[in-house]
Amino acid sequence: FQDQAMMKTMSGGNCNLNVPAKNSYRMVVLGASRVGKSSIVSRFLNGRFEDQYTPTIEDFHRKVYNIRGDMYQLDILDTSGNHPFPAMRRLSILTGDVFILVFSLDNRESFDEVKRLQKQILEVKSCLKNKTKESADLPMVICGNKNDHSEIFRKVRTDEGENLVSSDENCAYFEVSAKKNTNVDEMFYVLFSMAKLPHEMSPSLHRKISIQYGDTFQQKSFRMRRFKDMDAYGMISPFARRPSVNSDLKYIKSKVLGEGQSREREKCTIQ
Repeated sequence: FQDQAMMKTMSGGNCNLNVPAKNSYRMVVLGASRVGKSSIVSRFLNGRFEDQYTPTIEDFHRKVYNIRGDMYQLDILDTSGNHPFPAMRRLSILTGDVFILVFSLDNRESFDEVKRLQKQILEVKSCLKNKTKESADLPMVICGNKNDHSEIFRKVRTDEGENLVSSDENCAYFEVSAKKNTNVDEMFYVLFSMAKLPHEMSPSLHRKISIQYGDTFQQKSFRMRRFKDMDAYGMISPFARRPSVNSDLKYIKSKVLGEGQSREREKCTIQ
């Protein structure tokens, strides 16, 4: 890994993508175990729902976009519901730019966990803002998953979820079903709008292409005949690895000390 002042480089085989640091964002997904965090991420990335439950330790994904000729990068941190390392969760919050907090509508304890997480995020980010003198907003969506279940299993009322976001214009509440793909796309659309990111980053508003087009993907004139009616494209980086904890710590330190580019993080090489 090497530092680079203004660009993040992603390379894999013949693919070499440069994304301006100012267009690189990290989305952090938090919540209790078994609420459907990974299922929502899977819907976002692949449009699929996995029936089999596999506990998440921490998954890292990357998606790169060419939207009207401009390159964007979205790193996705899908965190563990067990939080075995509180310091790691705090670091995830510190390095996050946009947040999705997930609970299950049929699980009261998972809703209480989201309330704790929301409070922790606001406290941690407020502390960081005070040290960096930043005035950036904090886009966040609170997501009640499994609204496809019968109402008799519901443990959290809609108005309770809405009350969590009522006093913050940068926070929204959605009841979704990752299984049925209900309101998932709408939720991402609103999240990206609050973050002032192109709404074409939402799952249904761009063409999905494969890594084989990586060489031409970043070009301003990028067009393919079969995609000629679109001006927004997205590509999943299949072998992206999470930047090291050390680089995340250096990133936070540089923000606090006001050194270098505030949006610059360690490069992630795809091999």
